[in-house]
Amino acid sequence: MLRLLGNGHQLCDGLSRREVLQAGAISALGLSLPNLLAAEASAAASGPAKSIILVNLIGGPSHQDMFDMKPNAPDNIRGEFKPISSSVPGLQVCEHLPLTSKLMHHSSLIRTHTHLYNTHSPYNMLTGYSGPVIVNNVAKPTDHPCIGSVMQYAGIRSKDVPSFIWMPTHPGHSQGKRRAGPYGGFLGSRYDPMFTSYEASFRKDEADGRNSHVDPAVPFAEPRLPSLSELPDITLDRLDSRRGLLAQLNDDIARVGRSTEIRDLNFYKQQAFDLISSQKTHNAFDLASENKQTRDRYGHNLFGNCMLTARRLVEAGVKFVGVTTESEYHAGIGAGQWDTHGNNFDLLKNFNLPTLDQNYSALIQDLDERGMLDSTLVIVMGEMGRTPWVKPNGGRDHWTQCGFILLTGGGVKKGHIHGQSDNHAAWPIDSPVSSADYVATVYQLLGLDPHMTIRDEFDNEIPIALEGEPVHDVIA
Repeated sequence: MLRLLGNGHQLCDGLSRREVLQAGAISALGLSLPNLLAAEASAAASGPAKSIILVNLIGGPSHQDMFDMKPNAPDNIRGEFKPISSSVPGLQVCEHLPLTSKLMHHSSLIRTHTHLYNTHSPYNMLTGYSGPVIVNNVAKPTDHPCIGSVMQYAGIRSKDVPSFIWMPTHPGHSQGKRRAGPYGGFLGSRYDPMFTSYEASFRKDEADGRNSHVDPAVPFAEPRLPSLSELPDITLDRLDSRRGLLAQLNDDIARVGRSTEIRDLNFYKQQAFDLISSQKTHNAFDLASENKQTRDRYGHNLFGNCMLTARRLVEAGVKFVGVTTESEYHAGIGAGQWDTHGNNFDLLKNFNLPTLDQNYSALIQDLDERGMLDSTLVIVMGEMGRTPWVKPNGGRDHWTQCGFILLTGGGVKKGHIHGQSDNHAAWPIDSPVSSADYVATVYQLLGLDPHMTIRDEFDNEIPIALEGEPVHDVIA
């Protein structure tokens, strides 16, 4: 355990000026004070999963129309799609996931994800919070930290590239919200991810007159590094040199004085400098360097490009990459959202399922061919499932009582099915998995003790996986 010694005037947050200056010097040397303070935790992080790619199907995917089909159920339950066989004997998936069906032997499929968090944000799937509903589901500094933030806090960090990246930008951006989930919460904003940005274009002949809830126009864009104006508290004249940056840090410390944000100040500036100056980071975002065959395999739309970039980022050493299937489309909700209260089957058939099938299967094949799948945990899930019954308008409403989680690579069992739902895919009839249990499983795969505690804003000790216990049945 590192301890900084010496006397100095105490700031209101308990740090002395000497400690802050020393912390800045440590950061300049490429070290991280929070990591060093968490050395005991990081030493134990030796699980099979070295990196995570999480695909957030925002809105809530219809599990009974994807991975838990009930072909013998009544018409108003089973829906319109037909099941097809997969590469796992006895496991059927939706007919609109033909490429994915051939890769199920790589995965563990959880069919009994159940919780009480009936709202649209990835908070439960990133923190383990399992309910009840939080009325205001936007990001707050009092939130429990997400997996990517805890990884950084515990010392699972990258070198020369950001440790935690989220694409194409923050969840909820298409509705002008910052939905809770991928943030440092009470650990502090220094553990937030780097959010990319994008500017989508649409083929005019496809965009005009299209209904984004039935047959959305395809967004074409590549995730890009944030511009200088999007980085926290940074300007061009302060990026002349590392020496100049550190000198500015000292000036800002003197200016800020007793500010409780002082710990984040150094982190942001150092991160901004490293982000802009790292050729390794820029190279990872350079999709033009990929061959045409690979790019065609993923698809050239926004989500295919995000998935390909995710593989390149993990290859460069990034530890956690999040991808939200959400895009802007004119003034409304764009392609990629899974909140199918109406026209569930049209939207899934016309866009969501074929798009996911293409870019997810490309990602798994690519990781496998490069020898990266065993060390990369790929997670595909939404915040909830959908109702067993189909409404007259062809939609399915929110249903948190049962849903799926698809885990691939990173130390999970191959070709495995965990849990069983009832005949209508409404309730788990054995082996239910809460959001906290799933998050605990992820920590276990990373080699972190799910019962390791962190201190919240009230100095209470809180387990990183909350009340969750690992689902050992899916761990190889």
